[in-house]
Amino acid sequence: MSKITKFFKGSSSSGSSSSSGGRSKHHRSKAGPSPQEAIHKLRETEDMLSKKQDYLEKRIQQEIMIAKKHGTRNKRAALQALKRKKRLEQQLTQIDGTLSTIEFQREALENSHTNTEVVRNMGFAAQAMKKVHESMDINKIDDLMEDINEQQDVAREINDAISRPYGETYDEDELLAELEELEQEGLDENLKSMGGLPSVPSARLPSVPSAGLVSHRGTARRRAEDDDMHMLESWGS
Repeated sequence: MSKITKFFKGSSSSGSSSSSGGRSKHHRSKAGPSPQEAIHKLRETEDMLSKKQDYLEKRIQQEIMIAKKHGTRNKRAALQALKRKKRLEQQLTQIDGTLSTIEFQREALENSHTNTEVVRNMGFAAQAMKKVHESMDINKIDDLMEDINEQQDVAREINDAISRPYGETYDEDELLAELEELEQEGLDENLKSMGGLPSVPSARLPSVPSAGLVSHRGTARRRAEDDDMHMLESWGS
């Protein structure tokens, strides 16, 4: 039987023979620790092993100094120091592996605890949503929406009624005609202020026959052409 088996066997036997307070503790341990307690224990173990690492590293350096100090002058003491260094290095390697395992276990436990909390909170939210929906009736919701639409229509009619002008109504064409008269009156007043339009002569102007004007223009044109011809003939002679 190994020492580890004896140790756990002895622990179980001593636990069974403990007092009533010990029974209650054993009952709690049988139920299992909470994730927070397990994570806390793992962190404490990590701190303890880290301190042990620092101690072993210092011991290794001390054994190296002892081996260098004795050297070939005292081979036996130097070899003993190197052997102790080897054993310390083996312990340090084992602690490194143990720390890696504990770190992995702690991270897995933290992730599991986080996932558990997330799922639990999502379950609470689902229950709350279900409870809210239980108090709802789709038919009541349809009736509510119809009431809302109806009230919106009523509000729209009220706004139209409030904004609609009341009192006497006037014909827009009549108002436009009156506006034109007012504008004409304004123009007349402006002309009066400028002295009015120039007076038109009362006597009739002599009328000129259109045929006489045409014949007169034709005679003038022929005379001009004759003068040009005489000028050309004089240049040729």
